Amino acid sequence: MNDKDLKYKIALSLIPKVGHITAKKLVAYVGSFEGVFKEKKCTLQKIPGIGAKLSDLIAKADVLTKAEEEIKFINKNNINVLFYLDKHYPERLKNCDDAPILLYTLGKVDLNVQKVISIVGTRKATVEGMSFCEKLVKDLKNREHNPIIVSGLAYGIDATAHNAALKNGLLTIAVLGHGLDIIYPASHKKMARDILTQGMLVTDFPSKSIRDKNNFVKRNRIIAGLSDATIVIESGEKGGALVTADIANSYNRDVFAVPGRVTDNYSLGCNNLIKTNKAAMLTSVEDLEYLMGWEVGENKTDAVQKNLFVNLTKEQKNIVGILEKEPELSIDNICIRCNMPTSKVSPILLDLEFMGVLKALPGKTYKLISTIYL
Repeated sequence: MNDKDLKYKIALSLIPKVGHITAKKLVAYVGSFEGVFKEKKCTLQKIPGIGAKLSDLIAKADVLTKAEEEIKFINKNNINVLFYLDKHYPERLKNCDDAPILLYTLGKVDLNVQKVISIVGTRKATVEGMSFCEKLVKDLKNREHNPIIVSGLAYGIDATAHNAALKNGLLTIAVLGHGLDIIYPASHKKMARDILTQGMLVTDFPSKSIRDKNNFVKRNRIIAGLSDATIVIESGEKGGALVTADIANSYNRDVFAVPGRVTDNYSLGCNNLIKTNKAAMLTSVEDLEYLMGWEVGENKTDAVQKNLFVNLTKEQKNIVGILEKEPELSIDNICIRCNMPTSKVSPILLDLEFMGVLKALPGKTYKLISTIYL
């Protein structure tokens, strides 16, 4: 991505009241990021959902200079910028309507690996909650699942999840509610440095962003969107962890909650998630394995088995060929890659599942389990 292209992409993300959905719509209608800033106001306001007020804001936006300053900061600090159409942009997040058009990252992690889970919870975690979190992460490692652990670098459960991942040799991602020029809370600077040796810092906020409470709520959509499942370990009746759980549900992702005594304040949120069927109850790693369809040690063995003399149709061969190149794919991505509608792809996937060729995973995702020889 050259600096010229990047300048306009950053600039668009800086325009007040232009969110990520609106930004994508503008680019789709105008044809380029640079074109948004060069298009006439009268043309912009004709775009559905833009109107006179927003087109006026876009026309008057003085953000190109700020974007140039941000590029200097990015280059100076070796920050990587992922654009939502880039191949390295996280596929799970790309499937979310409000996914950010840009992600600023520090560290090197493949965000499209097979297993990614988020662990969130209260900042005022109890000893029992932290012990459960540490045991869960340790068990995930011992049972050879080796997922990336995503959280928000906050006090309590977030910090426990990151530290447990680091201790057990798992990759971990901290999603920030501010730019990469600061670390909040400041007491977690050492943890952030440790994460950079074994993970990544991620944010959609540029440097010098105002540290606002709402920004930490906004970053929760990235925590939920990056992951296959969100696990809530301790939460009050209200809190950011519950917001993350709600967002994960809206993305059709799996949500788990650790139950507790009805008299404990920091079990109220988890118990309510379970009671209202917004989360599955999680009491051990076995619950996660069962509901996610994970097999113990599956990352260590060769998951692709030989299956001879299976006769496939042309469409079935096409889908198998696609899944041979990717460890897992959602039905939406399969449809895009084979250029067929969901109504046609769904029955083909079902047939392949009955034949033992592929396996259906939570979140309408599919995994190839047999190599076909014709």
